[in-house]
Amino acid sequence: MSYERFAYVYDYLMQDVPYEGWLEYVNQQAVECSIHGKRILDIACGTGELSLRLVREGYDVTGVDLSSDMLMVAKEKAEAQNLQIQLFQQDMSKLDSLDEYDIITIFCDSLNYLEDESDVEHTFKSVYAHLKQGGLFLFDVHSIFKMSQIFTNQTFTLNDEHVSYIWDCFPGVVPNSVEHELTFFVKDDETGQYERVEELHKQRTYPILMLNEWLLESGFEVVKITADFSGDSPNEQSERIFFACIKK
Repeated sequence: MSYERFAYVYDYLMQDVPYEGWLEYVNQQAVECSIHGKRILDIACGTGELSLRLVREGYDVTGVDLSSDMLMVAKEKAEAQNLQIQLFQQDMSKLDSLDEYDIITIFCDSLNYLEDESDVEHTFKSVYAHLKQGGLFLFDVHSIFKMSQIFTNQTFTLNDEHVSYIWDCFPGVVPNSVEHELTFFVKDDETGQYERVEELHKQRTYPILMLNEWLLESGFEVVKITADFSGDSPNEQSERIFFACIKK
C-alpha cells in the first residue's frame, strides 16, 4: 500500500482520537512547571496531527517518527496548511544529532511499541540528553488494566463504507503485552473495489513503579503521574497513564 493510502486509512480511523486533549495537557503542564520556552520535540509524531496543532498554538515544533511514510504525509499536511515544522526519521531509543528542547513529548501510547525493557530505558536517556536543563518530558502509556482487561482476547470490528476492519487482540509472549492482528478492507474510490491489508502490531506496558524507577535512574524528577486526561491519580481501572517529568 502506498503511503497516501496508508495515511488515508490511519487518519480516517484516528478521527476520534483526543488530539485536543493532548494539546491541552501540554499547555497545562508547561504552565504548572513554569516552562517558558516554546521548542518542542514531538516523538512518534505520525502523520503530524498533534504536531501541527502545536505549531498553530505557537510552538516551534520538530517531529520525529520511525516511519518515512508517516513523515511524508506530515510534511504534505504542513505544506498544505502553510505551517513550518522540521521532520526527522529516527528511532526514539536512539535519537541523534538533534537540538535541545524545552519540551519533549511521546503521546498516543507510542512508548508501548517498545517491546524490550532496555529500549524504554534507552529512550528515557535519549530524551534526557535532548532536553534543556529544567525541560519538561511528557508521555503516556496504556495501563496494565487496559492491556489485560480491555485488549486481551477481544475482537473489535468496524463496518464502514470506506474502511472496514477486524481487530483481534491476543496475549503477547512477554508480560503485560498484546499482539493486535488487524485486517483492513479499504475501498478504492476509482474502481469501487476493496483492498485487503493485514498488519500485526505488538504493544507492551510496564508497572507504574518500574517506569518511575527508570525515569529516576535517567536523571528525571517525576513531577506528576495522572490518568485518562482527568488529572486524577491512577486507580485500578485507569486506562491511560500520564507522566510529567523535569530534567534536573
